[in-house]
Amino acid sequence: MKNEDSNVTRRKLLGWLGVLSVFAFMGGIFKRPVAKKPKTIKMLAQDGTLVEVDASLIASANRKVTNKELQNWVNRK
Repeated sequence: MKNEDSNVTRRKLLGWLGVLSVFAFMGGIFKRPVAKKPKTIKMLAQDGTLVEVDASLIASANRKVTNKELQNWVNRK
């Protein structure tokens, strides 16, 4: 009698594990895609204000700006 009860509980356990795995699989399929936040870079505008610019809009010049160029670029009030 004890063996029959243990077989029934094992079957129930395996059945519930199967049901839970199906729900986990279905949850993975129907997961909503997460909207990616655009990467922004903080830059100094010509009038001296700090602005955030989308990184995809920036083209790198591959050279550093000199101090003299930077001082002449900023408008003074």
